[in-house]
Amino acid sequence: MRMRSTHLSAYRHVLVVTCCVFLLGSVGSPREVGMKVEQSSHSEEQATRTAIDKFNEAFNRHDADGLAAFLTDDTVFEDTSPAPDGRRVEGKAAVVEFWRGWFARNADARFEAEEVIVGGNRATVLWVYHKMRNGQPWHLRGVDVFTVRDGKVAAKLAYVKG
Repeated sequence: MRMRSTHLSAYRHVLVVTCCVFLLGSVGSPREVGMKVEQSSHSEEQATRTAIDKFNEAFNRHDADGLAAFLTDDTVFEDTSPAPDGRRVEGKAAVVEFWRGWFARNADARFEAEEVIVGGNRATVLWVYHKMRNGQPWHLRGVDVFTVRDGKVAAKLAYVKG
């Protein structure tokens, strides 16, 4: 199985720091170094979770301008349609305009996050999209795969069931 480059990079970082600790003896014990790496990873996950939660809150308010505050300038959004591969929208301005139009066409739309799974700067959100369709309540299940950089969404890749 191939390691993801971010996991490999983190592994190399721990290995280099641990080697330096043993060679120089001045940084701290291997346990202290390991704890610092764990704390760094935990704070990255907290920052990722915070960014996702703020993004989702603005999204459910249908606040396109509010969303802009949580996007990197080079953000990427991949829509679920048209089938089979969806549409890719690149750049903050284009993504915000996409959502502005989508909110106008789907005024009653609401996303319910069922579960948010965070690992480092990545998050997977299992969601249910609710709205009225032909006068009846309707829903669709899906997943978003997010990448967060510097506390902002750098990528949101959307997938749906059915």
